[in-house]
Amino acid sequence: MSLPAASRVNENVYQRLGLRTIVNASGPSTRLSGGIMRREVAEAMSEASQWCVDLAELQGRASEILAAATGAEAGYVTAGASAALMLATAACLAGLDPAKMNRLPDTTGMANEVVVARSQRNMYDHAVAQAGAKLIEVGIPDRFSGAGVRDTQVWEYEAAITDRTAAILWVAQPHAEPGLTEIVALAGRHGLRLIVDAAGQLPPAENLKRFIAEGADLVAFSGGKAIGGPQASGILAGRRELIQSAALQQLDQDTYFEQWSPPASLFDKDKLAGLPASGIGRAAKCGKEEIVGLLTALKLFLEENSEERRRGWLATCEEIAHSLKGMNGAVVAVVDQKYKGAPAVELAVDEGVLGLSARALIKRLQDGDPPVHANHARVRDGIVVFGPTCMRPGDAAIVVARVRAELNAR
Repeated sequence: MSLPAASRVNENVYQRLGLRTIVNASGPSTRLSGGIMRREVAEAMSEASQWCVDLAELQGRASEILAAATGAEAGYVTAGASAALMLATAACLAGLDPAKMNRLPDTTGMANEVVVARSQRNMYDHAVAQAGAKLIEVGIPDRFSGAGVRDTQVWEYEAAITDRTAAILWVAQPHAEPGLTEIVALAGRHGLRLIVDAAGQLPPAENLKRFIAEGADLVAFSGGKAIGGPQASGILAGRRELIQSAALQQLDQDTYFEQWSPPASLFDKDKLAGLPASGIGRAAKCGKEEIVGLLTALKLFLEENSEERRRGWLATCEEIAHSLKGMNGAVVAVVDQKYKGAPAVELAVDEGVLGLSARALIKRLQDGDPPVHANHARVRDGIVVFGPTCMRPGDAAIVVARVRAELNAR
């Protein structure tokens, strides 16, 4: 039964679609639709939607802005960090050869191998394979399996490099081994391109420049997490020739070569034999609204005081922790900068006392009304994590009420 029109005035768009909104106390994951954009970003996207623009020129201007923000030679706005990884790989495979661009993901007869430490493999490197690359795993991560202390060694990369190697992939994590400096030196010795997956490495804002400064050729960032841009946005920053290749494989090139007048900030037309057809990146195209939204969010992110942002998150965590202290069968603590540089609340659940595991509590919270989604990164340790980065005003009180209701019911 539909509601009378008068009672629907204050409904949001999701309610009008018959959906419940959630309290996102987990973090800006794609599964939970990312974070909350600032009003200025949404307004910029709305304004961008009312005009038409040459996308190559828009990306050319974006390249200048992203280069300044990252210290790279050039930059490109992508449809998320995964799209950035796919385009980065395609650029390493095809270079500025339009014939190779037209063939991808068919890499028959081409150098198509990307070397990666086995301990750095994850579900997101499907994006590398989508471009046509073959991932070559090296090393044994004994330190993670509990069988020893070692991880991948540089000599193991060396042993895997052949004339079929196109690039090296390094995933930025605090625990990554070998370190970036060693991998940069390795890639330099062999004349190979180095792709860094830094999707979740913001904050701190300094990481925007860190990986390029340390010698990476291409770096991928998410735009929809800490930066606060559209969920389907990302940044690819790096060497100008590689960014040009990525752009050529993503932009619509359905025009005559002599008619094409690309912005000099991004393209060197005289280095091209011709224009490729719509490339492998066409399936991950980025609209003008996402480009403008990302650039607006990046400006706000860089202008904002990072310490003030952290203090705001910390205040939310302390509100939750203070209100949950003293509950039987649960121990609560605030931890700072443990989860991707942000503070969080850890709620340790004593299953013996409550008859309820951390995993079960998370399930009950998300299935209740209103749905509260917590971070399940530490359920194996009996800990439920609540993160503040995607919470709206008033959400902390809802989290407390829902947790209290579930634990008191035990």
